[in-house]
Amino acid sequence: MQFPVRCLSCGKVISQHWEEYEERTEEGEDPGEVLDDLGIEKYCCRTMFIGHVDTIDEVAEHKIT
Repeated sequence: MQFPVRCLSCGKVISQHWEEYEERTEEGEDPGEVLDDLGIEKYCCRTMFIGHVDTIDEVAEHKIT
C-alpha cells in the first residue's frame, strides 16, 4: 500500500524521505548508504524503507463489485 507517515515501532515521522529514497535506489545506489545520507539510523525505521512493497497500483486496478 502507501508508505506510512510514521515508523510503526517508534513513531518517528519518516514519510518525507520516501520519494528521495525510492529515486536513489532505483538509480542503483546502495539502500543502506541512502538511508545513512537521509539520517535514518534506527533499525525499526530502516526496516520500514527496506521492507516496503508499493502495491497501490495493483490494488487500484481491481474494481470492487
